[in-house]
Amino acid sequence: MESAEEVEVEELSPLAWRLLRVAAGFEQRAIEREVDDLMQAHISMLESGTRALSVERRRALLELYAAELDPDQIRALADNF
Repeated sequence: MESAEEVEVEELSPLAWRLLRVAAGFEQRAIEREVDDLMQAHISMLESGTRALSVERRRALLELYAAELDPDQIRALADNF
C-alpha cells in the first residue's frame, strides 16, 4: 500500500483533487486558513484544470488532505480518478 508521500501529485487529475478535498471534509474556502499562500481561487482553478499549482503547493495540499484520510482512500481516488 502506498502512502500519500508516494502519490505523484503531478499525475492527479482535477477530479481527483476535488474528490480528495471533499473526502477529507474541506470546503474550498477552508484551504485558505490551512495552507499558507493558497486561496480559494487557486483550489477552484486546480480542480477545474485551468491552473497547475507548483509541486510544493500540491504536495502541501495533499498532506493536508492525507491527515484526514487513510492511505487506501487516497490510493483509490488517485488511481481511479
